[in-house]
Amino acid sequence: MARIELNNLAHQYAPGGEYALQPMQHVWEDGGAYALLGPSGCGKTTLLNIISGLLTPSQGQVLFGDQDVTRLPPEQRNIGQVFQFPVIYDTMSVFDNLAFPLRNRRLSEDYVSRRVTQIAGMLGLDEVLKRRAKNLTADAKQKISLGRGLVREDVAAVLFDEPLTVIDPHLKWQLRRKLREVHEQLNLTLVYVTHDQTEALTFADKVVVMLAGQVLQVGTPQALFERPEHTFVGYFIGSPGMNFMDCQVEGSEAIVAGERIAVDPAMAAAASESGGQLQLGIRPGLIRPAAADEAGLMIQVDQVEDLGDYELITGHLGEHKIHVRLEESEKIGSDGLKVVFPTEHSLLYADDRLVGGGA
Repeated sequence: MARIELNNLAHQYAPGGEYALQPMQHVWEDGGAYALLGPSGCGKTTLLNIISGLLTPSQGQVLFGDQDVTRLPPEQRNIGQVFQFPVIYDTMSVFDNLAFPLRNRRLSEDYVSRRVTQIAGMLGLDEVLKRRAKNLTADAKQKISLGRGLVREDVAAVLFDEPLTVIDPHLKWQLRRKLREVHEQLNLTLVYVTHDQTEALTFADKVVVMLAGQVLQVGTPQALFERPEHTFVGYFIGSPGMNFMDCQVEGSEAIVAGERIAVDPAMAAAASESGGQLQLGIRPGLIRPAAADEAGLMIQVDQVEDLGDYELITGHLGEHKIHVRLEESEKIGSDGLKVVFPTEHSLLYADDRLVGGGA
């Protein structure tokens, strides 16, 4: 296992061309589970390839602990890798597939047997250890691929490149749960690339959100949801994403479509000093209905979707589209829905970046 440090790391595929990876400085702690999350083309696979040694960065360093591995090939980095499509030997048994990385290192057969049995048990492969891999289902083959990446105890890190893409959606949650269990038991450093926020948020201790080659935020799933540092993070995380509305700030209030909304005073002061284009952001589920005798904002309702245990309201405040998540028991008036934006959940952004202050 290793602490991974990205020291002033950046990459251009052509000298003098656009950055595929913007300069970054990050430390990923030993034993952590990290997810690289972002849309296609954001740079997450490029970053994973640099960490694995498949690509040499045009700038900066990759450190595993105190060792500079920037120019070392993959086989000298002591890593495990799991790819999008299963990499297995069809003619071998499941046991021999899992044992292959250990036998390559000429470890004793007693150790190989113990370790393979341990990993197979964690992944639910116990009953198929003697079967050939060729005739197994796609999810079983991907479990074998996961096991080959996890079977070595001496790896600095295990890197996953969208490993559940080819798996039936009904089975994905089982494998995500297995990976979490494996991480908790083995305490390996895991780096997981995905464009699926559910995979990222359920797998990782910390999620690295990327856009256009830039790391926008590294944080726990809770931090990304409650306090996104960039409007893209707020929009990308959550279903639906965060509401954003252009605003002005006067004192400790944000003005949206002529309505005044109380915000944290320190945040309002920082927003006023920023000189940037201001937006108010709030999660659909954190907007609450106003009590009968309470002042609030009137939202004009355009659509109501019944999603089982809650309703998703799509409406507008002035020219701004807005989503509100409501309990089914809440009533919508004929003139619209009166709501309150809690001050502690109303965040201000200047030029897409969260401004300072409490909240």
